[in-house]
Amino acid sequence: MQVILIQDVDNLGGANELVTVKNGYARNFLIPQKFAVEASPSNLKQLGEKVKVKEKKEAKMLAEINNVIAVLKGSPLKIGAKTGTSGKIFGSVTSLQLARAIREQKGYEIDRKRISITDDVKELGSHKASIDFGNGNTTEIEFEVVGE
Repeated sequence: MQVILIQDVDNLGGANELVTVKNGYARNFLIPQKFAVEASPSNLKQLGEKVKVKEKKEAKMLAEINNVIAVLKGSPLKIGAKTGTSGKIFGSVTSLQLARAIREQKGYEIDRKRISITDDVKELGSHKASIDFGNGNTTEIEFEVVGE
């Protein structure tokens, strides 16, 4: 029997997926527990519409992510830090400071948990960090630490 899954089911499939299962499993467990619906022509048509809407939404989100990436790569960010006489920073630059700099200089709100700095930033100069936007979309940006 073919059913359309409404929710993710372990060892079977994800939401909005058409799967073939045994009749008893579908009638006695999946359908009564609201994990699935029967694959009737009208339900298949609804599934097709949901898939189209999801693809359209993902394409729009990907275009927006590419726009953000282009803006972030346009020019390096500048982060101010207090330094000693030898050019060493008191403390280090963190992802929180980088997220604030992106918000203030580029106008985009990026969660600090998505930013990972490649090495410890304890000196003035140019450094790199990577931002994970999810769904395999990552980018590497440059930032410059300047003394205050």
